[in-house]
Order: sequence, then structure tokens, then C-alpha cells
Amino acid sequence: MNQQRTLETIVQATGIGLHSGKRIRMTLKPSASNTGIVFVRTDLSPPVELPITAFAVSDTRMASVLGQGIAKVSTVEHILSACFGLGIDNLRIELDAEEVPIMDGSAASFIYLMHNAGLLNLNAPRRYLKILQPVKIEEGITHTANHKWASLEPYHGFKLDFSIEFNHPAVNATGNHAVFDFTQDNYLNDIAKARTFGFVHEVEMLRNMGLARGGSLENAIVMDEYRILNHSGLRYDDEFVRHKILDAVGDLYLAGLPILGTYTAFKSGHALNNLLLRAALAKGVSEIVSFEQDSLAPNFIWPVITAKIAI
Repeated sequence: MNQQRTLETIVQATGIGLHSGKRIRMTLKPSASNTGIVFVRTDLSPPVELPITAFAVSDTRMASVLGQGIAKVSTVEHILSACFGLGIDNLRIELDAEEVPIMDGSAASFIYLMHNAGLLNLNAPRRYLKILQPVKIEEGITHTANHKWASLEPYHGFKLDFSIEFNHPAVNATGNHAVFDFTQDNYLNDIAKARTFGFVHEVEMLRNMGLARGGSLENAIVMDEYRILNHSGLRYDDEFVRHKILDAVGDLYLAGLPILGTYTAFKSGHALNNLLLRAALAKGVSEIVSFEQDSLAPNFIWPVITAKIAI
């Protein structure tokens, strides 16, 4: 049986919120099968639970934000990307502030934390969201600078094909197109370490909007008009487009289930990803499936667990 997965033990970390600039304590706790991934605002009285769902996304300016009444959790995409990369279906993510800590700007720190906690298989079949027919969301006018799009098509696995276009010398000097397939490639090696990035000229505008208050060279790739300002350079030759793939994995995991399909995108971001996911959840476009026999399940390259199974 292709089993669901959670953590074996509780693990904690503290960090800074990229947009709020606040110091945040985060606690990751194991969760039972079929409970999904749930964010919990423990600083509110009473605490508020925000289960992941595409329809709870309330803001997509520079991050994916879950909202429920007055409660919100911002910047959920990196930790959700890490969860997908480890094959985690069920998890309780407790936060004492309105944002997931940015850590180093990638998914690597979350991967490290969850590996330290240990991974545990659950005695329940993993469920997938299977794309049944193509769906595409577009924005702007075709063949103009503001045109962008994203699509999902049927595929027995999860493949992402992403192209970016920033017209910036530092970005243009790297690869602007990448393909990653969870049935063939290793997320931990190829995607998890790719950091978020931004431009110096955008900082003042973002901070006036109440965003990027915690951003620094420690948690983002930062560029002026011509070059990368981080002395350590890039972690991958094409780190920019790989981070866009990292984001897309997290954005699409807001479905609450791993997607079986091919995601293709040109200049997409959090907003377009969420619109695409909502369209994919429409009647007739997708269905929920599971596989009692491992031989029938997609062969995702996730860390193998041999002997740890919870009832």
C-alpha cells in the first residue's frame, strides 16, 4: 500500500518573518492519517486552525497567505514545498505569529528540521489529486511583456516545467528554463536549496506595503540593477528558475493532496498558481485517487522509510 506519512516526533525552530520582520517560534507536530496539513496560530485566544486549501488563500502579494476571519498565516509556500519534497501528508504547524519564518529563503532548513524529527509511515493509503483534463490560466495579452500563464495536464507523476523572463543581466546570465520530475529527479538535491530573490529598487515599495521587513542577504538573493549582491553567489547555476519551481510545488500543495499531473508555466507566480489550482479542483477536471498496490502508484523519489509504521 502506498502509505500516508507524517513526522515521528515534535521539532521546534525560531526564525524571522520575511515580510513581518518579527521573531517567530514554529513547532512541527505529528498528525494522524487523513487530517492533512494544518497551520495553527497559537498566539491567538483561542488558537485558530487553518487547514490548507486553495480556497483559503486570501492574499498572493509576494507570498501565499492563508486567511480565516481575522487569522492569517503568510509565506506558507516554502514549508509546504518541503512537505511535498519529503512526502509528508499530515502535519500540524504551530506558529506564534502570522507568518512562517523565512529561515534561509529556501526549503532546506525545513527539510533539515523534519529529517531530524524523523518520518513515519501511517497505516492509510496516500490520496492524490489526479488531473483528468488540461486546464490553463492566462494573464495579459499574448506576445506582450505582461503575458504570463500556467497549466496542468494529465500525467502519472508530478512534473514541473517553468520558464522565467526578468530582463535583468544577472538573471539572464543564468538558465531561464528548468524541468523537474518527481519520478526521476531528487528534490532534496535539485530544488530544496534554491532561495527566494528580489531587487533593491523594490525594497522601499514593498516595505511601504508592509512587506519584506525581514528580508536580508541572509535569507534572499538580492540584486541591484546589474549584479547579485550576495558575496557567496548562487547555489545553483539556474537558482532563480529553480526557486520558482520550489514556490510552485508549495503553491500547488495547497490542494491538500499531491498532484498527479504536469505543471507548465511562463512567468507564473503565487496568484496565477492559486487561480490554476482552483480551476483544477473544479468538477470534472480532477479526481481523488489512491493506490492499494505500490506497483500501481507513481514512483515519486521520496525518502524511503523501511520499518516505522503507525496504526
